[in-house]
Amino acid sequence: MTEKQISAVRPPAEEAPDREAAGPPRSSTAVEEAFTRLLADVTHVHPVSVHAHFFDELGADSLVMAHFCALVRKHGGLPPVSIKDVYRHPTVSSLVTAVAGVNEGAAGEAAPLPSPAPSRPAARGAPHHVLCGVLQLLAFLVYSCLVVLAATRGYAWAAAGSGLGEQYLRAVVFGAAAFAVLCVFPVVAKWVLVGRWKPVRLRVWSLPYVRFWIVRTLIRSDPLVVFVGSPLYVLYLRALGAKIGRGVTVFSRIVPVCTDLLTLGDGALIRKDAYFPCYRAHDGLIETGPVSLGKDAVVGEASVLDLGTWLGDGAQLGHASALHSGQGIPAGEHWHGSPAQRTGTDFLAVAPARCGTARRVLHGVVQILAALLVYLPFSAAAVSFLLAHSPQLAATVAPGPAAIADWPFYAEALAATALVFFGGLALTLLTVTTLPRLLDRALTPDRVYPLYGFHFGVYRAITLLTNRRFLTRLFGDSSAIVHYLGALGYRLRPVEQTGSNFGTEVRHDSPYLASVGSGTMVADGLSINNADFSSTSFRVHRVSIGPRNFLGNRIAYPSRGRTGDNCLLATKVMVPVDGEIRQGVGLLGSPSFEIPRSVSRDGAVDPPDGGRPHGAAATLRLLPAKNRHNAVTMAWYLAVRWIHFFVLTLILTVAAEAYGVFGPLAVAAGNLCVVVFSIAYLVLIERAVTARHPTVPLFCSIYDPRFWERERFWKVPSEGYLRLFNGTPFKPLVWRLLGVRIGRRVFDDGCHLTERTMVAIGDECTLNAGSIVQCHSQEDGAFKSDRTAIGARCTIGVGALVHYGVTVGDGAVLAPDSFLMKGTTVPQGEVWGGNPARRLHGTAPGPRRGEP
Repeated sequence: MTEKQISAVRPPAEEAPDREAAGPPRSSTAVEEAFTRLLADVTHVHPVSVHAHFFDELGADSLVMAHFCALVRKHGGLPPVSIKDVYRHPTVSSLVTAVAGVNEGAAGEAAPLPSPAPSRPAARGAPHHVLCGVLQLLAFLVYSCLVVLAATRGYAWAAAGSGLGEQYLRAVVFGAAAFAVLCVFPVVAKWVLVGRWKPVRLRVWSLPYVRFWIVRTLIRSDPLVVFVGSPLYVLYLRALGAKIGRGVTVFSRIVPVCTDLLTLGDGALIRKDAYFPCYRAHDGLIETGPVSLGKDAVVGEASVLDLGTWLGDGAQLGHASALHSGQGIPAGEHWHGSPAQRTGTDFLAVAPARCGTARRVLHGVVQILAALLVYLPFSAAAVSFLLAHSPQLAATVAPGPAAIADWPFYAEALAATALVFFGGLALTLLTVTTLPRLLDRALTPDRVYPLYGFHFGVYRAITLLTNRRFLTRLFGDSSAIVHYLGALGYRLRPVEQTGSNFGTEVRHDSPYLASVGSGTMVADGLSINNADFSSTSFRVHRVSIGPRNFLGNRIAYPSRGRTGDNCLLATKVMVPVDGEIRQGVGLLGSPSFEIPRSVSRDGAVDPPDGGRPHGAAATLRLLPAKNRHNAVTMAWYLAVRWIHFFVLTLILTVAAEAYGVFGPLAVAAGNLCVVVFSIAYLVLIERAVTARHPTVPLFCSIYDPRFWERERFWKVPSEGYLRLFNGTPFKPLVWRLLGVRIGRRVFDDGCHLTERTMVAIGDECTLNAGSIVQCHSQEDGAFKSDRTAIGARCTIGVGALVHYGVTVGDGAVLAPDSFLMKGTTVPQGEVWGGNPARRLHGTAPGPRRGEP
């Protein structure tokens, strides 16, 4: 296929055409009458006064008002209404005044957004789809076989040394050689297969796409990715073609792919969890484009930079924000929100320090020497020690052909894997609750330290040691999580135990500077960012989340968060870092705005025994039963992973024994068996969990046994293996095995579906990296879930989140970093974006033209 240049980005009209598209203007009285009639239908309140408050007087919630907005859009001649309009103007009279003929975007609140991309050629059929998958599978098998063969031979050569000293030297030599090859090979492959990245459009499943996928997979698996946040990582990006100035610091682990299109000026800073891949998937195409940061520019946590975006010298983009395609921040200006808009907030909270080139070079050299002289030889020595002092483990690794046929071998293998698995778990728990406490004594809160020195090394060690996803998933969604986080160093006392105080994903920079008030409940995806950075310095700072709060999903809580007691922080909210402390309110969106803390409908759900859904009484009555159920779930979690580890050990052992007869073919067969077994086993586990209690729409208390079963579904099955199939035709096949109703030739570059059987995805949809379809929400003591349907040929942007009860029409597009709220209906062919999402363009690209 001939590669095409990306069309030039041109700013469209702002939101005014959206208002004008509704039809001829109507009088305010007529609009009020129509609004009150529709509102009465969704709230079941008759009559509705034009002055009645939607939430306080009519008892509506966000789901009800999302249905109201959808009805307004379907009603010809009415001005469209967004959920943000509803919260800002919570009566019919004020809402009509705000939306009837008034264009909020004209005041300069939001920056211009790009027009929809041009239509793409017709999609290739099944043969190209299958050929792409075959080539990707072959590339995976060849590369993994080469790595395993090299590792096996290298370990045998190092272990053959006479004496401890010679074994150590051999381990260092082999480790250095292997490290160098693994680091250099992806860089060489990129330059050989691609050369310099240019702005192009590649059809997915084509041969050029296979080349793109191979390069992307290799550069993201390079060992140098482990050194993110250090000068070694910046050096790696330069080797891949990125134009990077002096003193640049990058903390995001999301590796950019099209690096020749990335420009980072002197002193630029990119904080963790930011997306800037320089490519995106759109309507069955891979589009590449430039991303540019000027001198001393700053990109905040969990932000997204789409194609064709730029920051001028000294510009800042806040946390939980996004620049949509074609947006830019002029020099010296500060922007925030999704899509971003101007603000006066300064997002740099720490003064600079002396951190010159010599310091950066020395830090990189120390990291390399530590890896080659300590970590790699120590790992090899640990394996040798275990084999020498554990006959059962030695018999498992090298049993001999005859032993494999005997039952005692499998009993010994079971015991050996149990020793390694559960012994490693106990050792990890001991390490993460003791060693980081000793290291923390070296750091003084609010003191500014230069990067890449002793104190920075201590900070990094604490962060890496105490953020163990295996453990937070094990203890999360249960009463045990508060004890685990307390052992790590969180300040949680006094604890009001609910059995669901925290979800299964909680992260932090330092657990010793994290405080969460009594009665606060946290859903999944909280990241407590209690370290501040410049491109030359850092400091650690206490973060305190007040009592009686509820935090929704995917929240990056900054060190200067201005929230106090009794707040509701909605999913993907941008927590304010300036202004007065918010108390007794809810916050929604990016930039955030106030909403009611709770409404009467939120308290309408009761536990099974008829008590209140939340509070001390419910805890005393129902928490013991929830704890027992969660304990069984945790046992399942451990057993499932131990058995998986046991079987993988057997497969690799058999492959190693067969190597002497079949050579590399045995290794290839072993790798393929590992992948096939992992898929079959983990799919079977998930199906077993949902067989008795299917994931269906629910509206219940967190003390309802049906919710406990949903917690088991979130914890016991594994999703980590799905990342292996991102960008391949195999990902939709696995989704289908897990119960997703998914169409043909869907391109999934890294989407996450929280409840698989409750999602329907149409033919030829495009799902981007970091996107989420979440069919549930939890608010305080209530749990709500519903189905979500995404039509054919839709595009879900990078980092976007689609909530429950959502319907997306055919051909619709959701922009990057958007939050499509619960109950929303997106009409066919429209482009939506923002947090919360609203209509950006009247229609998406038209029907696709056939190729000549």
